[in-house]
Amino acid sequence: MRTWFPYPLLSIGLLIIWMLLNQSVAPGTVVMGTILGIALAWVTLKLTPARSHPRRILLMLRFGASVFLDVIRSNIAVALVILRVGRRAPNSGFLTVDIDIEDENALALLACIMTATPGTAWLEYDRGRKSLLFHVLDMENDEVWIRTVKRYEAGLKEMFR
Repeated sequence: MRTWFPYPLLSIGLLIIWMLLNQSVAPGTVVMGTILGIALAWVTLKLTPARSHPRRILLMLRFGASVFLDVIRSNIAVALVILRVGRRAPNSGFLTVDIDIEDENALALLACIMTATPGTAWLEYDRGRKSLLFHVLDMENDEVWIRTVKRYEAGLKEMFR
């Protein structure tokens, strides 16, 4: 049974999403959704990410609170940039920061944090040079952003070691 349906919940979920997108429960829609659900579940068999086990729950909670506060501060900063747009144009820019996180899951979490923080966007990670390129909406002081990324990096390295 596992060979035909490697991830049955994923297949069922994809079937339901397919039927919702098509807004139909016609036999053709159900058959096509079932085929897609099973085929995409087979495809995901090849996508086995490296397992990592974050440790130190208290550190994770402290890190999460720190990120939460940074997101709130960034929301306020972006709102101020929007409100003063007529007086002073934002100083947008790109920054490159060297980071040495090896764990792919920690890198993915850093990407989520950088993208979820208003005013920043993760653009590229160069594995060869171990450098992160990201965009900042209003870069008054680039050292502040570099220190922030380094703080996130240190926290993630501590959690995923």
